[in-house]
Amino acid sequence: MDEELSALHKTDTWDLVPLPPSKSVVGYRWVYKIKTNSDGSIERYKARLVAKGYSQQYGMDYEETFTSIGKMSTIRTLIVVASICQWYISQLDVKNTFLNGDPQEEVYMAPPPGISHDSGYVCKLKKTLYGLK
Repeated sequence: MDEELSALHKTDTWDLVPLPPSKSVVGYRWVYKIKTNSDGSIERYKARLVAKGYSQQYGMDYEETFTSIGKMSTIRTLIVVASICQWYISQLDVKNTFLNGDPQEEVYMAPPPGISHDSGYVCKLKKTLYGLK
């Protein structure tokens, strides 16, 4: 959890601001996962801070949904090209991929534990988080 909060801080994901009137606050949730090696042994423990996007209201907190993911047809094409060219293929885990997106709307999230803040202050998101619409 400390590693995730540190990454969010380094990427300047939010600003702590007082909640404006008539704005709603999106909650958060911690999602935990155990990453394993190919032999089944534990590689590491992973924690991700996820916004409770299901509480967002259309027209108020968001206008459209968008997810920046690769299409399977593109991945298959790249694998075929790599095979033909005899390129080495490896897999990697990209941390905080959604942080590359900038939200079009103002989204306010409750501050997670571990973030020092004044009473009445919330996180105004400058970058997107998993779970947002």
